[in-house]
Amino acid sequence: MNSKYLKLLVILSGQFLTIMDIFIINVSIPSIQRDLHASNGEMQLMIASYLIGFASFLITGGRLGDLYGRKKIFMTGLIFFMLSSVACGISSGAILLVVARFIQGISAALMSPQVLSMIQILFSGHEERTKAMGWYGITIGLGTISGQFLGGYFSSVTIMEESWRLIFLMNIPVCLLAVFFCKRIVNESKIPDEKKGFDFFGVFVLAAGLFCFTYALTLSEHHGVHMENIFWMLASGAVLMYFVKNQKMRLKNRKPYLIDFELFDYKNFNLGILAVSFFFIMLDSYFYILSVFFQDGLKIGPLDSGEVIVFQGLGFILASLFSAKFILKFGKKFLMTGLSLIILVLITQIFLFNTETPFFVFCLLLFFHGVGVGSIIPSLANIALSGLPDRLAGNASGVYNTFQQVAAIAGIIVVGSVYYYFLGEKPSWSQYHFAFSIALGVNMICLFAVLYCIAKVPDHALPVKK
Repeated sequence: MNSKYLKLLVILSGQFLTIMDIFIINVSIPSIQRDLHASNGEMQLMIASYLIGFASFLITGGRLGDLYGRKKIFMTGLIFFMLSSVACGISSGAILLVVARFIQGISAALMSPQVLSMIQILFSGHEERTKAMGWYGITIGLGTISGQFLGGYFSSVTIMEESWRLIFLMNIPVCLLAVFFCKRIVNESKIPDEKKGFDFFGVFVLAAGLFCFTYALTLSEHHGVHMENIFWMLASGAVLMYFVKNQKMRLKNRKPYLIDFELFDYKNFNLGILAVSFFFIMLDSYFYILSVFFQDGLKIGPLDSGEVIVFQGLGFILASLFSAKFILKFGKKFLMTGLSLIILVLITQIFLFNTETPFFVFCLLLFFHGVGVGSIIPSLANIALSGLPDRLAGNASGVYNTFQQVAAIAGIIVVGSVYYYFLGEKPSWSQYHFAFSIALGVNMICLFAVLYCIAKVPDHALPVKK
């Protein structure tokens, strides 16, 4: 195997773990709740704590990699991810598991920005980088499917009591192998001649602001909008505004900083950030609404709903396998075609998703939805990072991933609220279908925003291979 692709395989293992552990706990919720005697609120925190820790420290993780070495921080993230997985697996109570999941999310935030940064540096040419980003997309698809499948499998095995603990303990061998091969074959990279110094105060302020924001969104998801999450949202706005002002002052005075605002001088980066934000507002809210509509509106059981979602994952992986070839041949026109396919699928679902629809139609439409999604995701990061100097790679990766995660949570809240508003308190079948149609309409508006961003991307960002 080409040494570059062997290194890619090692660093993508970190991305695989990061994505898989977002989803792996969902199927195991009933087992965990029963064995740990956890309340509904504690179970919600177990899911949310990982995402809050992840989103709050992504920018910090990217900056640490720039300053102290991406390989070093990636391996540190792997080690702490393994240790926190052990803590999750042996937790004797709900609160301990919530705390361990939060630390696990922070560990993932140390790994994830290094993945995009090291791909950016390892694959300098457009053609090979496009192929590498295709494998990045495949990893996201595999992590999503594996999380849901393995979560269900390990929670149901009978080789031990409380078998759900295996969903966390299975991370140990993956982390150990990744650390071993990373140490042996991955090269170190960091900003050359950068004056050492880390903005610890900036980390505290940014983490506090992002924590307040993601916590407020999580509260809104589970309890609706009320005074408590409005307070957290206002607190977040005030803290993040102070953070921006503080960072600009530190840059001006040549002091250690956390975010280099030079990033936002690059048109491609700004367009990539906007595109990925609108896309993930659409994507995560779509899965949330679809799950609710299937089970409550169409009365499709959880097992059958899961089987349908698997077809979406298969389409995603298949498209990711071939997306690099088509991007190199057609450039951004291929992305616009993929977005148009998703819009067409959503329109078709509005007309065909009803109680009379044959099961294979659900599977087929979800498969084509996955094909569209898999055509887009790998290239959004490629657009955002194209043309950036290596010294900004870690910073850019952290900011990009942060916008992606926050947009995903925000999408569930905003589009979910729209869905429930039009659903009413005692909905009939027609109200379920109407609310579902409105939610998909919001999703399509987001996709048109992504189309606009892609259309504005200069041709040289995704050049066509002659």
